[in-house]
Amino acid sequence: MNYKMIGRFFSAILAIEAAFMLPAIVVALIYHEPSVIIAYTVCIAALLAVSALFRYVSRGAKTRFYAREGLVCVGLGWLIISAFGALPFVITKEIPNFIDAFFEIVSGFTTTGASILTDVEAMSKGLLYWRSFSHWIGGMGVLVFMMAFLSDKGKDTGFTVHILRAESPGPEVAKLLPHMRDSSIVLYGLYIALTVLDILFLLIGKMPVFDAFCIAFGTAGTGGFGVRADSLGSYSPYLQTVTTVFMLLFGVNFNLYFLLILRRFKDIITDAELHVYLGVVAVSTALISFNILGTYTTLGETIHHAAFQVATIITTTGYSTANFDTWPSLSKAIMLTLMVIGACAGSTGGGIKCSRVLLMFRAMKRYIRKVVYPSRVEHVRVNNHPVSENTMNSVSLYLVLYAFILVISFLIISIDNFSVETNISAVLACFNNIGPGFGAVGPMESYAGYSWFSKIVLTFDMLAGRLELLPILALLSRRTWNRR
Repeated sequence: MNYKMIGRFFSAILAIEAAFMLPAIVVALIYHEPSVIIAYTVCIAALLAVSALFRYVSRGAKTRFYAREGLVCVGLGWLIISAFGALPFVITKEIPNFIDAFFEIVSGFTTTGASILTDVEAMSKGLLYWRSFSHWIGGMGVLVFMMAFLSDKGKDTGFTVHILRAESPGPEVAKLLPHMRDSSIVLYGLYIALTVLDILFLLIGKMPVFDAFCIAFGTAGTGGFGVRADSLGSYSPYLQTVTTVFMLLFGVNFNLYFLLILRRFKDIITDAELHVYLGVVAVSTALISFNILGTYTTLGETIHHAAFQVATIITTTGYSTANFDTWPSLSKAIMLTLMVIGACAGSTGGGIKCSRVLLMFRAMKRYIRKVVYPSRVEHVRVNNHPVSENTMNSVSLYLVLYAFILVISFLIISIDNFSVETNISAVLACFNNIGPGFGAVGPMESYAGYSWFSKIVLTFDMLAGRLELLPILALLSRRTWNRR
């Protein structure tokens, strides 16, 4: 284990987090919030001091870096930035309990959107901004940001490769360009461009500037923290429609946007995962619209709300325009299914990912053919390319671990004696980084009622879901910390 190199890594990400807190100070200055300014100043000073300490103790580090170090850096790095990110809430005493504050900021960084706040509008603007901005940071990944702008140009060492693989969602991580650093720059460039475009469309619809930035951050990161108690319910249909469109756009694999720039339209049109994603969205919207007919005044309004909720759930964003907890059982069952499926690999969305669902069904099809024709040799293919057996094995392992953690988490939080519907949806919503569930954690409720222990379990689920299990599970393995 290369501890010194890991120390240098932590030094860099803490310095980045300190820089990311600076805009929140500007917001606090605009809204005249002195206590919030003091809190951020203290946090930035602490971040820079600890960053300098890590830098000092890791001087002379060797650049040798393997997959194990990459997993540790990602898993432990997210815990560290979350611990420091929670401090402004605690220092201002707007969320005085550290476990609650940690839950809230982990929900932000993991783009989950689950909240313990019962009155979000009472929170200071400077803290609301940081809360929403954490979605934007976590959407593409603070570590990918570091790879893009701080790694050595032209040097794709194990450092960049293993970090990007450990933090990026999906069964496979492909480089857009020969160098990982260049790939990271392209990803963040696309991410920033889409975010700016979203903000502009929201401002055209006369959304307040502060709200536009916060909502766009949540949409880009597919997070879901709102700045109003009813999420997006009180905004105009135009603003809700803009958010629906951009949620779906951020749920698409960002590699396809790069192909769009290269004008490789055929590769985009024939992409199998995109077909699954759009197909599921279209069918789900149609079924829910039919199921909730009569709930709203017109057919257009019915489709509008159905499309919004399908988009917010499949992309794991978590915004709401209506209390879907009151919808019929079929609609709620469809949304529970969408929670599991999630968005595309290589997007900012959570869930199992459409690519894994596609691979799972094609593996099932191959197995059935194998039963009928035992001597037949056949590979799973996606977009006319064979999928390696290592990838298929990783999908199988992921699904087994996914199911195991869901069951254990559900059993543990059931001690709090909420309804089965509440507990199942809470675990699914946190593990798949969605936010709102059903029952006591519905779109108009919060997670405040859970015990401190259940909040820790759900926090673990959020981190494990965002980092796709291995970086967090690696921290619990004794072999990970072996010096050899």
